[in-house]
Amino acid sequence: MDYLALERSTTKKVTLRLIPFLFICFVIAILDRVNIGLAALQMNEDLGFSDAVFGLGAGIFFLGYFLLEVPGSAIMSKVGARKWISRIMVTWGLVSVLMAFVHTPTQFYIARFLLGVAEASFYPCMVHYLSGFYQTKHHAKAIAAFMLAIPGANALGAPIGTFLLGIEWFDLAGWQWLFILEAIPAIILGIIAYFYLDDKIEDVKWLNQDEKQWLLDVIAKENREKQKVKHYTFAQALKDRDVLILSAAYFCWMTGYYGINMFLPTISKGLSEATSLSTQGIGWLLGLMYACAMAVMIFVGNHSDKKNERRWHVAACLTISAVSMMISTYVSSSSVVFAFVFLTIALCGAFGAYSPFWAIPPSFLTGAAAGGAIALINSVGNLGGFFGPYIVGYIKDVTGSFTASMIFLGVSMILSSCIVVFLVKQSGKALAQNDKKSLKKSS
Repeated sequence: MDYLALERSTTKKVTLRLIPFLFICFVIAILDRVNIGLAALQMNEDLGFSDAVFGLGAGIFFLGYFLLEVPGSAIMSKVGARKWISRIMVTWGLVSVLMAFVHTPTQFYIARFLLGVAEASFYPCMVHYLSGFYQTKHHAKAIAAFMLAIPGANALGAPIGTFLLGIEWFDLAGWQWLFILEAIPAIILGIIAYFYLDDKIEDVKWLNQDEKQWLLDVIAKENREKQKVKHYTFAQALKDRDVLILSAAYFCWMTGYYGINMFLPTISKGLSEATSLSTQGIGWLLGLMYACAMAVMIFVGNHSDKKNERRWHVAACLTISAVSMMISTYVSSSSVVFAFVFLTIALCGAFGAYSPFWAIPPSFLTGAAAGGAIALINSVGNLGGFFGPYIVGYIKDVTGSFTASMIFLGVSMILSSCIVVFLVKQSGKALAQNDKKSLKKSS
């Protein structure tokens, strides 16, 4: 078998084996993370929660996430991704069930914090795991395929979630069943993951010997090239200039992203009152918006790989998202349709930046260092998931509208795009040159 045929067959087998399963796992993770936004349509009224209380509870998830993200990644590098991913999924499924039985703000805060602790390091484990099975030139496409779970979970979860809100069994409200029924798949898949995944290429039985050896050789060759640029340990990677800059950029981005994502059902409900949309109708509308975001993620991921460029793809997506977000606030009073159009564009931009952004760390770090860097970027960045929803809820309670909140979120995302473009400028050139060298040697 010639080199190109071997590359195609191996990459295809890796993709078919890993991407669908990890995609489903990530869908469940996102559902259990963001279903709080849909639950708010009933829960806030039932429990008497203000927008500020809800915003703090929605965001406090990320404090627990932040505290355990890097330690969890370090544990994963020692025990293996298979065991750690399994542990994470089973634990967060059990905690998610507890969300159905909160009654006070304090219980709400504790449950959300514990959910963040349980899920911490899941995402960097996934990204690091995939980077160990793919060539550099396929990273963005592989990550984009896996990360389609984010808009996919929302596209699927919105109509399903609003349907579950209508269930009232055994004296439990719809929002309670939403948490319970969406937690069960996490526990089941967590058990399956332990037996389905392999920790490293040498362990797999679904590649033949030629394919396995080719994959080992090409990844080892690329790792040697990366280490010529930066050869870091886990701890050293956490202090790297580029890693810290990417962490700051991701923080600003996630502040804007989660600010709108957690409150989008509530914002949509307010906008749709003029058209008398039902709760189920809001669910289908949100599903359509996230389906558009999925299409954009695929396009941007493929285009980023084709051009072998990351920074400008990220910056363009975030800028478009920010501008559209702010425009939506000004057209909402005159046209609900245009408001939803610009909100959809804002979602597409926010999601489109994911795959090129997360293709950057594996392009200059390897092994445990890459895992540590991804964990740090994700944990620091996801602190924005705490500040975004809380600030949005606070501003909404003070001003009575989401206008000022949306402007704040838009500015935050523009700042993120500036950091990526201007502060990673010089290192970005080095990374691009390193990618090109790896591509030439592996082809």
